[in-house]
Amino acid sequence: MSTTIKTNAKPVLIMKEGSGADTVKDSQLNSIAAARAVSEVMKSALGPKGMDKMLVNKFGDIIITNDGRTILQEMELQHPVAKMIVDIARTVDDEVGDGTTSSVVVAGELLGKAEELIKKGIHPTIIVEGFQKAAEKALETLESIAWSVNVEDEGVLKKIAATSMASKIVSSYKEHLSEIIVSAIFSVEKKVDGKCKVDLDDVMIEKKLGESLASTKLINGIVVTKEVVYPAMPKSVEKAKIALIGSALEIKKAQFDSKLVIYDPDQVEELIEQEELIIKGIVDKIAGTGANVIISGEDLDKKAHYFLAKKGILTVRRVKKSTMEKLSKATGGKIITNIDIITEKDLGHADLVEERCMGGDKMVFVEGCKNPHSVAILIRGANQRIVDEAERSIHDALCVVRDVVQEPKIVAGGGAPELEAARAIKKFGITLTGKEQLAALSYADALEVVPRILTENAGLNSIDILPQLRSLHEAGDKWAGMNVLDGKIQDMKQLEVYEPLSVKTQIIKSATEAVSMILSIDEILATGKVKEKPPADKETKEAARQAALNAMF
Repeated sequence: MSTTIKTNAKPVLIMKEGSGADTVKDSQLNSIAAARAVSEVMKSALGPKGMDKMLVNKFGDIIITNDGRTILQEMELQHPVAKMIVDIARTVDDEVGDGTTSSVVVAGELLGKAEELIKKGIHPTIIVEGFQKAAEKALETLESIAWSVNVEDEGVLKKIAATSMASKIVSSYKEHLSEIIVSAIFSVEKKVDGKCKVDLDDVMIEKKLGESLASTKLINGIVVTKEVVYPAMPKSVEKAKIALIGSALEIKKAQFDSKLVIYDPDQVEELIEQEELIIKGIVDKIAGTGANVIISGEDLDKKAHYFLAKKGILTVRRVKKSTMEKLSKATGGKIITNIDIITEKDLGHADLVEERCMGGDKMVFVEGCKNPHSVAILIRGANQRIVDEAERSIHDALCVVRDVVQEPKIVAGGGAPELEAARAIKKFGITLTGKEQLAALSYADALEVVPRILTENAGLNSIDILPQLRSLHEAGDKWAGMNVLDGKIQDMKQLEVYEPLSVKTQIIKSATEAVSMILSIDEILATGKVKEKPPADKETKEAARQAALNAMF
């Protein structure tokens, strides 16, 4: 398409010379193609039988994962519409923590159906309107078939966590990890206006190589990735009384420039003694509260090391601010910024504070907190790639359990909700008039991509299985889905394959909104590119090198 407007007088240039634009139809189809290309990459990663992706960056670093958001973030996508698909995954992950792959796959299928309609001459605006009406019906259907659960029921929450991890590398250990995840959520949940709220920042995830995933455990406290500051200090303290210090344990410097003139060498020794007395006074003040552990977010004066060791106080310094805040929530202690006002009431408590060596590094464990509002999950594994993938899997599982605790409604999995929503949309679509009906029916077909891909990734024939699933749903078996582990059609509710309603609804919302935006694009305008210099030949390069050498000498 030209970047000028022809008037009766003369052409008017409206864009920079060298700029360009595609035709309307080409722009729409190119946008759809770019988005679908991303979706095609993600399809094979969906479900318990999904495959992993190996991502290699320009430095040669390798990531092996089937986590949707991680795959999309690591891919160096250039097309602006393809980047919008990444935004879908980011939105779903930020809101509910799971369902990133499903949302991208559904969006890609919707765009495929839209492409077919555009080629038939249906305007994108009509397609968008039909899709949005179908999405509303899908959300309504999901809400109607979901059922409420008791947020205190550990069994249900463990099943939800296990379902999330079934498609991950940690699936062999999902039962063990589910117990850890549910216990962690119960520890950090709060009641706000009669509703449960969970802040996942209160769950610390720490990784250390060694042993196996089966050795992953929940710490009823916090892990501090620092070591005890002085060799003579105790390395383990039971029934710990912990002082959390937010200021530096050192002599405060003057706020203005000053000079100290010494005329007698004895005055140097006297000055050192005075500094030692001040530091000793600070240590005595803290020790006077009964504290036998000090964890500081700032540095310590070296003179303090000796006095603290002499008092038998285990001390850790330079701890991150975020870790200090978690320690405060876990131990019940107050972060002190003014040593002069510290009291026994400000101290935190733990059954054990101990320095341990793990994975070649020394760490301090604060364990046995009575009512910790912040806890840590220590992940173990044979190599770095396993512990990294385990961290992503545990994060997703924490998110879905949090989702159910905050919104206690669930549905069964295995593609059953999508099939039920598709069935409802088909009935609803018949009531629509005009071309919107075609769009709504296409939306219903697109939702069936989830059970279809689950089936295909399990090595089964979706052409045989999907008609059977549709028949069962028409007959009223709304939880009929694909058990990919056994390769059979079964009642997913009876199998206790549970997923949060909030995840399913967020997938529909995000995919529909992204597709609507992509279909609304009628032109892609690109500014002119800077002309690159032609590569110099060998003779030119050699002449330039000689000229540079001559200039140097």
